[in-house]
Amino acid sequence: MSTAVPATEKLSPEAAARVARRAAQISVAAAAFLILLKTWAWLASGSVAILAALADSTLDLAASLFTYFAVRLAATPPDRNHRFGHGKAEAFAGLFQAGLVMVSAALILVEALQRLINPQPLEAAPQALAVMGISMLVSIGVVMAQSRAIAATGSLAVRGDRAHYLSDLAANGAVIIGILGAAYAGLAWADTAAAVFVTVWLALGAWDIARAAADHLMDREAPESLRTHVRELTLAEQGLRGVHDLRTRLSGPYVHVQFHADLDPDMSLEAAHRIIVAAEQRIRAEYPNADVIIHPDPRGRAEPHGLPAFGERRDDRGGAPDAPQHEK
Repeated sequence: MSTAVPATEKLSPEAAARVARRAAQISVAAAAFLILLKTWAWLASGSVAILAALADSTLDLAASLFTYFAVRLAATPPDRNHRFGHGKAEAFAGLFQAGLVMVSAALILVEALQRLINPQPLEAAPQALAVMGISMLVSIGVVMAQSRAIAATGSLAVRGDRAHYLSDLAANGAVIIGILGAAYAGLAWADTAAAVFVTVWLALGAWDIARAAADHLMDREAPESLRTHVRELTLAEQGLRGVHDLRTRLSGPYVHVQFHADLDPDMSLEAAHRIIVAAEQRIRAEYPNADVIIHPDPRGRAEPHGLPAFGERRDDRGGAPDAPQHEK
């Protein structure tokens, strides 16, 4: 299942937000340009495949605008009514994008089936092919910029937006094949077949985006690589004997981490505090976007506490202990 992967680069939430906004601005400009280009090509050729690509670019523009505002909101600092921040805005952007793509796919499919029943000849095929070639080059440039932003920030909203442009690449390739088949090989059905292929591709992409957004909203655990690294960083702190009940969740540019740490039961409160703060700083040095909460437990003397339903009833190696397990 697809999940949003948090950034591993040492970027602050503010820096990550700037990178994500810049990627969104690039995609907005590209989508607006492609809409104008494909509108002219569709009016000149009458190709239903180009109409499908035009509809996709129109939704790309709407999704990119939504993404731009979502990443701005997600980076807004916590306030009195949103103590955990506004990071979930990126997941809502992903769901919005998925819904737009599904609607687009359905409309294109209806138009393609109608054209299959009543086929029409294509006109201005060379111009249409040139337009689709330019569209592919623009989409490649946008995907490269978005990929760099995702590598730096892990933004779910930008990841969803990139899915649109990746689908554009496949869609544009299918449209070019359809136009070539219909205009030069006498295959009147090729244009419609290309449009149907685009709708299937869009629907699959929408499903992937929706699943990732749902994971985000349902507080799915961060990738195991991050959880393992957090444990390693914590246990590297001198005086910290173990970690249990580790819980993580992603929220836009932030990753929330909380766990119980085992300490010497005879340690003073001041000494325990120093170790906990040092462990938190060690984690945040690697993940500046992390909100870390650590609860100290006296090793060997801790009594069960907290809501049982949210305890780590099953450890990360597949066991099913009756009590929380200390990870050494």
